[in-house]
Amino acid sequence: MKKLIALCILSACHFNLFGQSSGLDKFIESYTKENDFNGTILIHQQAKTIYHESFGWANFEFKVPNTTDTRYKIASITKLFTSVLIMQLVEKDIIDLNQSINTYLPAYEGEGADKVSVRQLLNHTSGMVNIDAGTSLESALHNGIPLYQKPRSPDELLRDFCSGKLENNPGEVFDYNNADYIVLGKIIEKVYNKAYEQVLFENILQPLEMINTGLIHQGKIFENLANTYFFRDDLERLVPDLPVYMENWYAAGAMYSTSSDILQFSEALFGLKLLQQESLDQMFVSGLGEYGYGVWVYEDYPINNKMYKIIKRPGRIMGAQAMLFHVLNEDATIIILSNTGTTSLDNFAADLADQMIK
Repeated sequence: MKKLIALCILSACHFNLFGQSSGLDKFIESYTKENDFNGTILIHQQAKTIYHESFGWANFEFKVPNTTDTRYKIASITKLFTSVLIMQLVEKDIIDLNQSINTYLPAYEGEGADKVSVRQLLNHTSGMVNIDAGTSLESALHNGIPLYQKPRSPDELLRDFCSGKLENNPGEVFDYNNADYIVLGKIIEKVYNKAYEQVLFENILQPLEMINTGLIHQGKIFENLANTYFFRDDLERLVPDLPVYMENWYAAGAMYSTSSDILQFSEALFGLKLLQQESLDQMFVSGLGEYGYGVWVYEDYPINNKMYKIIKRPGRIMGAQAMLFHVLNEDATIIILSNTGTTSLDNFAADLADQMIK
Protein backbone atom coordinates (compact mmCIF):
# COMPACT_ATOMS: atom_id res chain seq x y z
CA MET A 1 0.00 0.00 0.00
CA LYS A 2 2.82 2.42 0.87
CA LYS A 3 4.41 1.73 -2.51
CA LEU A 4 1.08 2.35 -4.22
CA ILE A 5 0.62 5.67 -2.39
CA ALA A 6 4.16 6.71 -3.25
CA LEU A 7 3.54 5.86 -6.90
CA CYS A 8 0.34 7.92 -6.89
CA ILE A 9 2.15 10.88 -5.34
CA LEU A 10 4.88 10.57 -7.96
CA SER A 11 2.28 10.46 -10.71
CA ALA A 12 0.53 13.50 -9.27
CA CYS A 13 3.81 15.39 -9.15
CA HIS A 14 4.49 14.47 -12.76
CA PHE A 15 1.04 15.73 -13.72
CA ASN A 16 1.49 19.01 -11.87
CA LEU A 17 4.83 19.62 -13.52
CA PHE A 18 4.15 18.30 -16.98
CA GLY A 19 0.44 17.50 -17.16
CA GLN A 20 -0.50 21.18 -17.30
CA SER A 21 1.30 21.21 -20.64
CA SER A 22 -0.28 18.05 -22.00
CA GLY A 23 -0.67 19.70 -25.41
CA LEU A 24 3.06 20.40 -25.39
CA ASP A 25 3.79 16.82 -24.35
CA LYS A 26 1.72 15.43 -27.21
CA PHE A 27 3.33 17.79 -29.69
CA ILE A 28 6.84 16.77 -28.60
CA GLU A 29 5.98 13.08 -28.66
CA SER A 30 4.69 13.41 -32.22
CA TYR A 31 7.50 15.70 -33.39
CA THR A 32 10.32 13.54 -32.05
CA LYS A 33 8.91 10.46 -33.76
CA GLU A 34 8.30 12.14 -37.09
CA ASN A 35 11.73 13.80 -37.15
CA ASP A 36 13.84 10.99 -35.67
CA PHE A 37 14.95 13.15 -32.76
CA ASN A 38 17.66 11.72 -30.54
CA GLY A 39 18.67 13.69 -27.45
CA THR A 40 17.31 15.71 -24.52
CA ILE A 41 14.77 18.55 -24.37
CA LEU A 42 14.45 20.96 -21.43
CA ILE A 43 11.83 23.72 -21.37
CA HIS A 44 11.82 26.33 -18.63
CA GLN A 45 9.09 28.93 -18.28
CA GLN A 46 8.05 31.32 -15.51
CA ALA A 47 10.74 30.00 -13.14
CA LYS A 48 9.63 26.37 -13.61
CA THR A 49 10.90 23.48 -15.66
CA ILE A 50 7.77 22.39 -17.48
CA TYR A 51 9.38 19.69 -19.60
CA HIS A 52 12.56 17.63 -19.32
CA GLU A 53 12.78 14.36 -21.22
CA SER A 54 15.26 12.35 -23.27
CA PHE A 55 14.92 10.25 -26.40
CA GLY A 56 16.96 7.64 -28.23
CA TRP A 57 20.45 6.35 -27.65
CA ALA A 58 23.62 7.86 -26.23
CA ASN A 59 25.43 4.88 -27.76
CA PHE A 60 23.76 3.07 -30.63
CA GLU A 61 26.20 0.18 -30.70
CA PHE A 62 25.43 -0.91 -27.11
CA LYS A 63 21.91 0.56 -26.89
CA VAL A 64 22.75 2.92 -24.04
CA PRO A 65 19.79 5.30 -23.70
CA ASN A 66 20.00 9.06 -23.46
CA THR A 67 18.85 10.39 -20.09
CA THR A 68 18.45 13.83 -18.56
CA ASP A 69 21.93 13.32 -17.07
CA THR A 70 23.58 12.58 -20.41
CA ARG A 71 26.45 14.87 -21.33
CA TYR A 72 26.50 16.15 -24.90
CA LYS A 73 28.99 17.96 -27.10
CA ILE A 74 27.51 21.47 -27.23
CA ALA A 75 29.62 22.73 -30.16
CA SER A 76 29.24 26.48 -30.72
CA ILE A 77 27.31 27.18 -27.55
CA THR A 78 30.93 27.36 -26.41
CA LYS A 79 31.13 30.76 -28.14
CA LEU A 80 28.60 32.22 -25.71
CA PHE A 81 30.78 31.15 -22.78
CA THR A 82 33.77 32.77 -24.50
CA SER A 83 31.90 36.03 -25.09
CA VAL A 84 30.83 36.10 -21.42
CA LEU A 85 34.46 35.70 -20.32
CA ILE A 86 35.44 38.61 -22.57
CA MET A 87 32.64 40.82 -21.25
CA GLN A 88 33.65 40.04 -17.68
CA LEU A 89 37.07 41.45 -18.54
CA VAL A 90 35.41 44.51 -20.08
CA GLU A 91 33.52 45.09 -16.83
CA LYS A 92 36.84 44.98 -14.98
CA ASP A 93 38.30 47.57 -17.38
CA ILE A 94 40.95 45.08 -18.44
CA ILE A 95 39.76 44.83 -22.04
CA ASP A 96 38.48 47.60 -24.32
CA LEU A 97 36.30 46.22 -27.11
CA ASN A 98 37.56 48.88 -29.51
CA GLN A 99 41.22 47.98 -29.07
CA SER A 100 42.96 45.86 -31.68
CA ILE A 101 44.17 42.27 -31.38
CA ASN A 102 47.82 43.25 -30.84
CA THR A 103 46.87 45.29 -27.77
CA TYR A 104 46.38 41.99 -25.96
CA LEU A 105 48.41 39.64 -28.18
CA PRO A 106 51.54 41.67 -29.03
CA ALA A 107 53.15 38.74 -30.84
CA TYR A 108 50.15 38.16 -33.13
CA GLU A 109 51.39 38.12 -36.74
CA GLY A 110 48.15 38.23 -38.72
CA GLU A 111 47.36 41.14 -41.06
CA GLY A 112 44.55 42.15 -38.71
CA ALA A 113 46.87 42.64 -35.73
CA ASP A 114 46.38 46.41 -35.61
CA LYS A 115 43.22 46.54 -37.73
CA VAL A 116 40.76 44.09 -36.14
CA SER A 117 39.12 45.01 -32.83
CA VAL A 118 37.96 42.69 -30.07
CA ARG A 119 34.40 43.78 -30.87
CA GLN A 120 34.81 42.64 -34.46
CA LEU A 121 36.02 39.24 -33.29
CA LEU A 122 32.95 38.93 -31.07
CA ASN A 123 30.48 39.78 -33.83
CA HIS A 124 32.25 37.91 -36.66
CA THR A 125 33.07 40.98 -38.72
CA SER A 126 36.86 40.63 -38.43
CA GLY A 127 37.37 40.07 -42.15
CA MET A 128 39.74 37.18 -41.42
CA VAL A 129 39.89 34.24 -43.83
CA ASN A 130 37.31 31.66 -42.76
CA ILE A 131 39.16 28.59 -41.51
CA ASP A 132 36.30 26.26 -42.47
CA ALA A 133 35.75 27.65 -45.96
CA GLY A 134 35.46 24.96 -48.59
CA THR A 135 34.84 22.18 -46.07
CA SER A 136 32.05 19.88 -47.21
CA LEU A 137 31.05 16.32 -46.45
CA GLU A 138 32.33 15.20 -49.83
CA SER A 139 35.73 16.80 -49.31
CA ALA A 140 35.91 15.51 -45.72
CA LEU A 141 35.19 11.94 -46.83
CA HIS A 142 37.87 12.07 -49.52
CA ASN A 143 40.49 14.30 -47.95
CA GLY A 144 39.73 14.34 -44.24
CA ILE A 145 39.51 17.57 -42.23
CA PRO A 146 43.16 18.61 -41.77
CA LEU A 147 42.43 21.34 -39.22
CA TYR A 148 40.71 18.96 -36.84
CA GLN A 149 42.30 15.55 -37.49
CA LYS A 150 45.74 16.32 -36.11
CA PRO A 151 46.24 17.32 -32.47
CA ARG A 152 47.01 21.03 -32.19
CA SER A 153 47.63 23.32 -29.24
CA PRO A 154 45.83 26.67 -29.01
CA ASP A 155 49.10 28.37 -29.94
CA GLU A 156 49.39 26.21 -33.05
CA LEU A 157 45.78 26.93 -33.99
CA LEU A 158 46.43 30.65 -33.67
CA ARG A 159 49.70 30.60 -35.58
CA ASP A 160 48.81 28.19 -38.37
CA PHE A 161 45.15 28.97 -39.06
CA CYS A 162 44.20 32.33 -37.57
CA SER A 163 47.11 34.62 -38.44
CA GLY A 164 46.81 35.09 -42.16
CA LYS A 165 45.66 37.89 -44.43
CA LEU A 166 42.34 39.67 -44.25
CA GLU A 167 39.66 38.76 -46.78
CA ASN A 168 37.35 41.72 -46.05
CA ASN A 169 37.70 45.12 -44.45
CA PRO A 170 37.10 44.74 -40.69
CA GLY A 171 33.60 45.70 -39.62
CA GLU A 172 32.04 45.54 -43.08
CA VAL A 173 31.02 41.90 -43.65
CA PHE A 174 29.50 39.29 -41.33
CA ASP A 175 31.23 35.92 -41.79
CA TYR A 176 30.66 33.23 -39.18
CA ASN A 177 34.23 32.14 -38.52
CA ASN A 178 35.64 29.88 -35.80
CA ALA A 179 38.97 31.70 -36.17
CA ASP A 180 37.50 34.78 -34.45
CA TYR A 181 36.80 32.84 -31.27
CA ILE A 182 40.13 31.02 -31.32
CA VAL A 183 41.78 34.46 -31.22
CA LEU A 184 39.44 35.50 -28.40
CA GLY A 185 40.37 32.36 -26.47
CA LYS A 186 44.05 33.26 -26.77
CA ILE A 187 43.34 36.83 -25.64
CA ILE A 188 41.65 35.43 -22.54
CA GLU A 189 44.66 33.20 -21.87
CA LYS A 190 47.12 36.05 -22.32
CA VAL A 191 45.24 38.45 -20.03
CA TYR A 192 44.82 35.90 -17.24
CA ASN A 193 48.13 34.11 -17.87
CA LYS A 194 46.17 30.88 -17.51
CA ALA A 195 44.76 28.25 -19.86
CA TYR A 196 41.34 29.04 -21.30
CA GLU A 197 39.95 25.92 -19.64
CA GLN A 198 41.11 27.09 -16.20
CA VAL A 199 39.66 30.57 -16.71
CA LEU A 200 36.36 29.04 -17.80
CA PHE A 201 36.30 26.86 -14.69
CA GLU A 202 37.17 29.62 -12.24
CA ASN A 203 34.87 32.31 -13.63
CA ILE A 204 31.78 30.39 -14.76
CA LEU A 205 31.70 26.66 -14.10
CA GLN A 206 32.85 26.63 -10.47
CA PRO A 207 30.74 29.60 -9.27
CA LEU A 208 27.64 28.11 -10.89
CA GLU A 209 28.47 24.56 -9.74
CA MET A 210 28.29 23.29 -13.30
CA ILE A 211 29.91 19.97 -12.48
CA ASN A 212 28.88 18.31 -15.76
CA THR A 213 30.43 20.88 -18.08
CA GLY A 214 33.93 21.36 -19.45
CA LEU A 215 36.23 21.07 -22.45
CA ILE A 216 36.61 17.81 -24.35
CA HIS A 217 40.07 16.28 -24.79
CA GLN A 218 40.87 13.22 -26.87
CA GLY A 219 43.17 11.92 -24.14
CA LYS A 220 40.46 11.75 -21.50
CA ILE A 221 37.39 9.58 -20.94
CA PHE A 222 34.26 11.56 -20.02
CA GLU A 223 31.66 9.61 -18.12
CA ASN A 224 28.10 9.79 -19.54
CA LEU A 225 29.21 11.61 -22.69
CA ALA A 226 27.00 10.67 -25.65
CA ASN A 227 28.62 9.34 -28.80
CA THR A 228 27.81 11.37 -31.90
CA TYR A 229 26.44 10.20 -35.26
CA PHE A 230 25.55 11.91 -38.52
CA PHE A 231 23.41 10.85 -41.45
CA ARG A 232 25.18 9.82 -44.67
CA ASP A 233 22.85 10.50 -47.60
CA ASP A 234 24.97 8.33 -49.87
CA LEU A 235 24.65 5.38 -47.46
CA GLU A 236 21.12 6.28 -46.28
CA ARG A 237 21.96 5.61 -42.65
CA LEU A 238 23.47 7.06 -39.49
CA VAL A 239 27.21 6.57 -39.07
CA PRO A 240 29.68 7.55 -36.34
CA ASP A 241 31.20 11.00 -36.65
CA LEU A 242 34.46 11.31 -38.54
CA PRO A 243 37.54 10.99 -36.30
CA VAL A 244 38.58 14.41 -35.02
CA TYR A 245 40.30 16.06 -32.08
CA MET A 246 37.43 17.95 -30.45
CA GLU A 247 39.84 20.16 -28.50
CA ASN A 248 40.85 21.77 -31.80
CA TRP A 249 37.55 23.66 -31.74
CA TYR A 250 38.90 25.23 -28.53
CA ALA A 251 37.11 28.43 -27.43
CA ALA A 252 34.87 28.22 -30.51
CA GLY A 253 33.26 24.83 -29.93
CA ALA A 254 35.05 22.27 -27.72
CA MET A 255 32.71 22.14 -24.71
CA TYR A 256 30.39 19.43 -23.40
CA SER A 257 27.50 19.87 -20.97
CA THR A 258 24.10 18.62 -19.83
CA SER A 259 20.70 20.20 -20.33
CA SER A 260 20.50 21.05 -16.61
CA ASP A 261 23.91 22.73 -16.62
CA ILE A 262 23.02 24.78 -19.70
CA LEU A 263 19.86 25.92 -17.92
CA GLN A 264 21.96 26.86 -14.88
CA PHE A 265 24.20 28.94 -17.15
CA SER A 266 21.25 30.53 -18.96
CA GLU A 267 19.48 31.47 -15.73
CA ALA A 268 22.68 33.00 -14.34
CA LEU A 269 23.36 34.93 -17.54
CA PHE A 270 19.89 36.39 -17.98
CA GLY A 271 19.54 36.76 -14.20
CA LEU A 272 22.58 39.10 -14.08
CA LYS A 273 24.72 36.75 -12.00
CA LEU A 274 27.54 36.60 -14.56
CA LEU A 275 27.34 40.04 -16.16
CA GLN A 276 25.75 43.40 -15.54
CA GLN A 277 22.75 44.58 -17.56
CA GLU A 278 24.94 47.06 -19.44
CA SER A 279 27.04 44.18 -20.75
CA LEU A 280 23.99 42.19 -21.83
CA ASP A 281 22.65 45.26 -23.60
CA GLN A 282 25.85 45.35 -25.66
CA MET A 283 25.87 41.62 -26.33
CA PHE A 284 22.26 41.49 -27.44
CA VAL A 285 22.30 44.14 -30.16
CA SER A 286 21.34 42.65 -33.51
CA GLY A 287 24.12 43.67 -35.89
CA LEU A 288 25.26 42.40 -39.29
CA GLY A 289 23.84 38.94 -39.92
CA GLU A 290 21.45 39.52 -36.98
CA TYR A 291 24.38 38.59 -34.77
CA GLY A 292 25.40 40.07 -31.43
CA TYR A 293 28.34 38.88 -29.34
CA GLY A 294 28.36 35.08 -29.50
CA VAL A 295 24.62 34.81 -30.20
CA TRP A 296 22.06 35.52 -32.88
CA VAL A 297 19.68 38.29 -31.85
CA TYR A 298 16.27 38.57 -33.50
CA GLU A 299 14.56 41.85 -32.63
CA ASP A 300 11.22 40.90 -34.20
CA TYR A 301 10.76 37.15 -34.08
CA PRO A 302 7.19 35.94 -34.78
CA ILE A 303 5.61 33.60 -32.24
CA ASN A 304 1.88 33.06 -32.74
CA ASN A 305 1.48 36.31 -34.67
CA LYS A 306 3.22 38.42 -32.03
CA MET A 307 6.78 39.75 -32.15
CA TYR A 308 9.39 38.94 -29.51
CA LYS A 309 13.10 39.55 -29.01
CA ILE A 310 14.91 36.23 -29.22
CA ILE A 311 18.43 35.28 -28.17
CA LYS A 312 19.49 32.13 -29.98
CA ARG A 313 22.71 30.15 -29.68
CA PRO A 314 22.77 27.03 -31.85
CA GLY A 315 25.71 24.73 -32.34
CA ARG A 316 26.61 21.89 -34.66
CA ILE A 317 29.67 19.76 -35.35
CA MET A 318 28.77 16.75 -37.50
CA GLY A 319 26.27 14.77 -35.40
CA ALA A 320 26.55 16.98 -32.33
CA GLN A 321 23.73 19.51 -32.22
CA ALA A 322 22.77 21.98 -29.52
CA MET A 323 20.30 24.83 -29.10
CA LEU A 324 19.82 27.50 -26.45
CA PHE A 325 16.74 29.54 -27.36
CA HIS A 326 15.65 32.32 -24.98
CA VAL A 327 12.65 34.63 -25.28
CA LEU A 328 13.56 37.90 -23.60
CA ASN A 329 10.99 39.39 -21.19
CA GLU A 330 8.99 36.15 -21.23
CA ASP A 331 11.20 34.07 -18.92
CA ALA A 332 11.07 31.26 -21.46
CA THR A 333 14.03 29.08 -22.36
CA ILE A 334 14.27 26.09 -24.69
CA ILE A 335 17.33 23.85 -24.50
CA ILE A 336 17.77 21.01 -26.99
CA LEU A 337 20.85 18.80 -27.02
CA SER A 338 21.29 16.03 -29.57
CA ASN A 339 23.92 13.51 -30.57
CA THR A 340 22.61 12.88 -34.09
CA GLY A 341 22.21 15.17 -37.07
CA THR A 342 18.72 13.98 -37.95
CA THR A 343 16.55 16.87 -36.75
CA SER A 344 16.64 20.60 -37.51
CA LEU A 345 16.94 22.18 -34.06
CA ASP A 346 16.17 25.62 -35.54
CA ASN A 347 12.79 24.40 -36.71
CA PHE A 348 12.19 22.37 -33.56
CA ALA A 349 12.89 25.34 -31.25
CA ALA A 350 10.65 27.61 -33.32
CA ASP A 351 7.79 25.12 -33.21
CA LEU A 352 8.25 24.58 -29.48
CA ALA A 353 8.08 28.34 -28.92
CA ASP A 354 4.75 28.40 -30.77
CA GLN A 355 3.48 25.70 -28.43
CA MET A 356 4.70 27.41 -25.26
CA ILE A 357 3.89 31.08 -25.77
CA LYS A 358 0.27 31.90 -26.56
